[in-house]
This record gives sequence, C-alpha cells and structure tokens, in this order.
Amino acid sequence: MHSVSVIIPAYNAGEYLTQCLESLAASIAAPLEVLVVDDGSSDDTRERAREFDRRGARVRVLTTGGRRGPGFARNLGSRAAAGDILFFVDADVCVTPDTIARIQSTFASDPELDAVIGSYDRMPACWNFLSQYRNLMHAYVHQTGQAHASTFWSGCGAVRREVFLAHGGFDVELYKRPAIEDIELGYRMVLNGRKILLDRELQVTHLKRWSLWSIVRTDIVDRGIPWTELILRKHFMPNDLNLRVSQRVSVPIAFLLVAVTLGLVARDGASVLVPLLAIAFFMLAGWWSEIRILIHPRRVLALLTCFVVLLAAEAYRLHLHALVVPLVLYPFFILVMRPSYVKQTTPAWSYSLSALYIVVSLGIAAFSIPARPLLILWVVLVSVLSLLNLRFYLFLIEERRILFMLAAVPLHFTHHFYNGFSFMIGLGRHCWAQMRGTRREYEPARQPAGIPQAEANEHPER
Repeated sequence: MHSVSVIIPAYNAGEYLTQCLESLAASIAAPLEVLVVDDGSSDDTRERAREFDRRGARVRVLTTGGRRGPGFARNLGSRAAAGDILFFVDADVCVTPDTIARIQSTFASDPELDAVIGSYDRMPACWNFLSQYRNLMHAYVHQTGQAHASTFWSGCGAVRREVFLAHGGFDVELYKRPAIEDIELGYRMVLNGRKILLDRELQVTHLKRWSLWSIVRTDIVDRGIPWTELILRKHFMPNDLNLRVSQRVSVPIAFLLVAVTLGLVARDGASVLVPLLAIAFFMLAGWWSEIRILIHPRRVLALLTCFVVLLAAEAYRLHLHALVVPLVLYPFFILVMRPSYVKQTTPAWSYSLSALYIVVSLGIAAFSIPARPLLILWVVLVSVLSLLNLRFYLFLIEERRILFMLAAVPLHFTHHFYNGFSFMIGLGRHCWAQMRGTRREYEPARQPAGIPQAEANEHPER
C-alpha cells in the first residue's frame, strides 16, 4: 500500500488548523506523516501543530522563513516528505475518517494514475449565507466536473511524489501569493499527458468564513485575471469545471443584462428602479428567513423593516399601488417564518406559505414595471441566464430549498458580470506582455522551484 505524506501550508491558521489536524488524527488509515509548513505566521499556528506532535500524531513543523506564499510552502513540504503520495490539504479543511484510505486504494487500483482531486462537501462548517453559497457553488462545480480532470486542486489533492517533482512543483516565481498555482500545475501535467482523476466521493469540509469582499477579491484578483492569462498563454480552455460553455456564455449575457438595466433606469428612473429594488428586497427577505444563524438577527430585522417602509412609501408616491400590498404583508411573512429560526425547525406549511408570498410578490413587482421593448429584452436576458444555470439553481433548491436559491441568484448573476471584467483585464495584461516581449513560458524544473537548499525544517527527522 502506498505511503501518504500530508502537506498543510499554514498562515495564521489558528483554530482552523487544530480542527484540520484533529480530523487527520481520526483517520482510519493513518498517514505516514503530517507536515505543517508555517508561512511566516504571527499567531500560534506552530504551537498548535507542535501540540499534536507531542501527542504522537506524527506531525512535523517546517517553516518558510517568512511570507513566501502557499505554493512555496507546499514545495518545501514536498521536498521534506518521505511518502510515495503527496496529499495537499488546506489548513481550513477537515478530512473524513476514510479520506486517506480512499486515496491509497485509488492509486493502488490504477497504476497509471498520476493525481487525484476531490471536492468540498455539501455541509460547510460556517453557516452564514455567503459561506454556504460560496462553498456550495464550489461543491457543485466539482461534483459536475469531468472524471478525467483538466487540472489539479491543492485544497484536497494527492499526487505521486515523483510526478510532482518531475514537473517542478508549483510555480512560485509566477504566483507569490495564493492564486491559481495549483491550476497551473494541473495544466502542465495534463498537457504532458499525465492522468488526473476527479473523485466525486473524495469530499472534505471547508471551515472558512467568506465575506462579500473576500469572494469578489478572490474571484477577480486571485482567480479570474491570472486564470485568463494562463488560458491565453497555454492555449488550453477545456469544457470543464468553471470553464464550461454555459459559464462562458453567461458572462456576455450578464454584461448585456446590466447594460439594459441601466438603460431602463436612465429612461424612466424611479418608476423602474423601485420595482427592481422591491424584487431585491423580496430575495433579501427570503435570505433572512432561510438562514437562521445570525450574529444580530434583531438588527437585521430592524434594517429590513426600515427598507420595507421606505419602499412602500416610494411605491405609493409613484402611484405603483400594487407594490404596496406585498410590502405591507411583509410583517405577516416574518411571523409565519418565526418558528423556523426560533425553534430551529421548519414546518412544511411555513415553506409553502413563504413560497406563495415570494411568488406573488415577484409577480406583482414584475407587472408593476411599465411595458416597453427594453423591458422585454431585460426579461429575455434574465430568462436565458437562468436557463443556462438552471442545474445549479436546482442543486441549491435541493440542498437549501427555494428561499436560499432566490437569495443566491443575484449573487450568481453578479459573479458572471465581474468575471467578464476579470477576462478583459487578463486579456489586456497578456497583450501588454506580448508587446513588451515579456511573455513567459514555464519550463519544468527537476526540483520544486523556489526552494533554497539551505532551507531546513524546524524539527529534525525522526
């Protein structure tokens, strides 16, 4: 049976790392070793890892000597590893008891397999809406991806050590901060004829708490722009994962939708804007009632109440009297849903009643918008974008029911919109690099790049 070395890059990982190591300690098949590579943390990351070492969990602590990025940390760990298989896990990830055993059996069953990746499961540890939405979207992308994967994923990915070293490890010269260093490595492996398997049953739990800013920053700066440059540099754009045709088509449609929406607002400002805000409000109300665990639910309720009062007053002033009815009924909707977030249970009748409220309210809002050709185009674009992503929305309904899906749709539309900006910026950077003659083709090294020979682990070999 193959020996497995687990490599965990950690920067100010704190409590996340403890949970990660605890999950590894509970493995049915124990790994040969666990290497925690501290990337210049200023908290107690190293002390938490050493505590597990003292408890006999075969944890070794390495250090990069400062902030060098997760790619550098993983490369350093791979050089110190003794196992046949390198299993990369993020510090904010928890494995299942059979994860290590499954990796061993997968490689044992296919001698030609070079690497295997998994996915996040459908039960993220953090229960705020954005974390649930983000992790479910990631889980859906991997669960619907092709079995013969087109890239590698270091959040939960295993690779034969000799294959990893032969391809030079992660490119730490190009990616000095968390970015797409794992995707780039996967591209090199696939283009060199290596076999990577996406195992849908190899699932881990993500612990990270996402915010709106962290989602947008990650998607644009750490994913969208560098991934666009990688695609243009390698001339490789597989119909898989985030690059499926439906996702590519969704980007220009999202741009058109924003342009048409701005056109509607500019031509008939408030009378069109208010119904659109009303629709956003109904989705927000659905989000608040569906996600029961909030830090300050009363403050959220107060903000929503102020919002509904202002909307009702503005709708009445603009003679959009039909909108006033669902807005006035909002307190009754909250009363209906109250048992679900007070008792932590959700009666079936409350879902039926809340779904009826949402559907009727959206219908009233739609019919309140003045009819015109631009509005018809707006409805068509929304419909097409929804159909292109229908499988994902049905997945969200299956996992978190309809209210969660309604709250997620605007975020998903926005996701496609700013991905378009990422593509344009990445295209511009690529063309600029070509004009300046600084285009760089990566040449695989014999050893992981960026690891000085003098670097050593803090704990000596056992």
